[in-house]
Amino acid sequence: MVGKNCTTMTEFILLGLSDVPDLRVLLPLMFLLIYGVTVLANLGMIALIQLSSRLDTPMYFFLSHLSFVDFCYSTTIVPKMLANIFSKDKAISFQGCFVQLYFFCTCVVTEVFLLAVMAYDRFLAICNPLLYMVTMSQKLRMGLVSSCYLCGMVCSLIHLCLALEIPFYTSNVVDHFFCDLPPILSLACSDVSVNELMVLIVPTVNEVITITIILTSYLFILITILKMRSAEGRHKAFSTCASHLTVLVVFHGTILFIYCQPSLDHSLDIDKVTSVFYTLIIPMLNPLIYSLRNKDVKNAFRKMILQKWLLKMT
Repeated sequence: MVGKNCTTMTEFILLGLSDVPDLRVLLPLMFLLIYGVTVLANLGMIALIQLSSRLDTPMYFFLSHLSFVDFCYSTTIVPKMLANIFSKDKAISFQGCFVQLYFFCTCVVTEVFLLAVMAYDRFLAICNPLLYMVTMSQKLRMGLVSSCYLCGMVCSLIHLCLALEIPFYTSNVVDHFFCDLPPILSLACSDVSVNELMVLIVPTVNEVITITIILTSYLFILITILKMRSAEGRHKAFSTCASHLTVLVVFHGTILFIYCQPSLDHSLDIDKVTSVFYTLIIPMLNPLIYSLRNKDVKNAFRKMILQKWLLKMT
């Protein structure tokens, strides 16, 4: 393009979050603590669900996959981000950048669909409890989870293939702390209108599909709860949905804010701050929300700790 110094790239430089000297000490310590809690909470949730017979239900099967996805996409971003903060060399190879982009997109899209599947699971459990375990069979569970992962991989492959077709870039300095699509596309030296259109269309279609499933499921759940005569039954039904609803609002609100808006409306600084929220905070919060608000998880954890204590005593 005229007036631009265009070249091919072998590596990118990730600027990170901030150049303020005081924050260079505070941020890595804070992020390291958050990441440590994220790893322990999500892997702990997976282990607890696998080991506890009380949690051998479809709901916790899906929750274990949610914890796995949260662990994966946080791990895709945070170790490299921390390494860049501690090191003067903030480079990431061209191949490494797009591998990070692919796995990050895969995990995010997978989580979007997984949360919708969990809403459908709650619909079956509350609206048709007598046939719940029969309907939500092992085969159906595996099929639904596999579909979530497949959607994540296909959507990410679309963005990856389009991004790899960009021949030249104006600069290799990415104004972000990881390889996300919007800041990379802003460096392109060619027309990326198709890429930007797909960045808008794919997340929007995913959001429309999943939010429709979620709203429909919770509409029927609400109708069923309002028909219940027992106050205890209504409270129990609401409590089983509260954790999932909290996660839904936080996660989908962030995704809609970043990706489901025209590129002209984007502020990279705001996007970086928001990205911190869903790459670090949300993966940490999800297992904590489900464990702190869930009696089954807390009881299973207490039972496992008690069993280990009794084994040591004998």
